[in-house]
Amino acid sequence: MSANRGATIVLNWLERSRAQRIAWLLEELSLTYSIQPFKRNPNGTAPPELKAIHPLGKSPSISIQPSDPDSKPIVLAETSPIMAYLVEHFADAEKKNTLVPKQWVEGKEGQLGGESEEWMRWRYFDSYVEGSLMSTLQVRLVFDAMKTAPLPFFIRPITNMITSKVNDEFLDGEFRTHFGFLEEQLATAPGGGPYICGKNLTTADIQLSIPLAMVLGLGIVPREEYPLLNGYLERLQGEEGYRRAVVRGMEVGEGVEGFMLE
Repeated sequence: MSANRGATIVLNWLERSRAQRIAWLLEELSLTYSIQPFKRNPNGTAPPELKAIHPLGKSPSISIQPSDPDSKPIVLAETSPIMAYLVEHFADAEKKNTLVPKQWVEGKEGQLGGESEEWMRWRYFDSYVEGSLMSTLQVRLVFDAMKTAPLPFFIRPITNMITSKVNDEFLDGEFRTHFGFLEEQLATAPGGGPYICGKNLTTADIQLSIPLAMVLGLGIVPREEYPLLNGYLERLQGEEGYRRAVVRGMEVGEGVEGFMLE
């Protein structure tokens, strides 16, 4: 049986979303899938067709139809649970032990503190990317959008002053805190890396790829200040699965610069 185990997989892709990360994981798992693209409403919100699939209209989401014709379609939303489900049900034994690090140190199975350093890092970064890093980036993107919003001329100086002040006094420092932390994490990765959790590419690396590309690509922080992160991003973007996912994204009119919203 194929890697899909007879299932049909559809990746629901809203324009300017972060669905590319799910495409990358699907490529890593050698799964066959189709992409259902959706255009945003003029105000940037999701169209009713996407909300008909998931009430929040979030992207990425996936629709899986099991091989059993009597089974109901499975609809999953949010990056982390989608990745966990795909690895659990579609990864072979080798991929399960690399995309998600082995949890226990040999001989310490089930013991408090018996978890491997690789797994502890993976568990943390699985939540950190969306919970801490992306929330900071989202605020920055909203404030940047305010600079070009169609506002009355007498209002624009006020909004520019507010956005500049928030960027200078809060967000710039937050990004340097995050990127200093990530630089140190790469420097101390188990076994010398080269990935964030050690020697193997994990779903945590796939999650990190988009915010790193956005922050470094937009020049929010200078690349030269974070040489390890810069090299790490180049390494991720050189991965075959990443490159194949970018090609699939281009099929629906997305370039990597577009993955910034929901």
